[in-house]
Amino acid sequence: MTAYVALLRAVNVGGTGKLPMSDLKAMCEAAGYTRVETYIASGNVVFESKEPAKMVQARLEADLEAYGGKPVGVLVRTAAEMAALLATNPFPKASPTFTVAIFLDAAPPADTLTGVSGQADELIRLGKREIYIHYPSGQGRSKLKIRAAASGKARNMNTVAKLAEMAAAR
Repeated sequence: MTAYVALLRAVNVGGTGKLPMSDLKAMCEAAGYTRVETYIASGNVVFESKEPAKMVQARLEADLEAYGGKPVGVLVRTAAEMAALLATNPFPKASPTFTVAIFLDAAPPADTLTGVSGQADELIRLGKREIYIHYPSGQGRSKLKIRAAASGKARNMNTVAKLAEMAAAR
């Protein structure tokens, strides 16, 4: 069995994509995943499965679309990938509340940093399949736009750390 973290995009944020976490948990259990646990209401779920990550992702996306009637993006990482992502955070001394990882399906494109607009004091670094951003003045005031991040799923480093811990416990 592999421990996975699934991250859903645009769930229970700003009044859109309503999905009770109890329904998400039940959906995962119905798919045959074990040791299912959700974390906060923004679409984070940790579980174990024998299926490969791409199959888990496809199944969850299909189940979520059937549930809500519209596509919901899902990204899946293993427990080891979450631990590595946390360990390679390029801003380890920055406040985890002001630092995010934007999870992507693939490596950020080579031109990611040239496609940035609205950057003020934000610091951006590229990871394997993520973009790290530190917002010294807070994310709420930022005008930062990164084209490569449009389909990504952002989680602050507090959430990343908790999900990594939950996955490692499996």
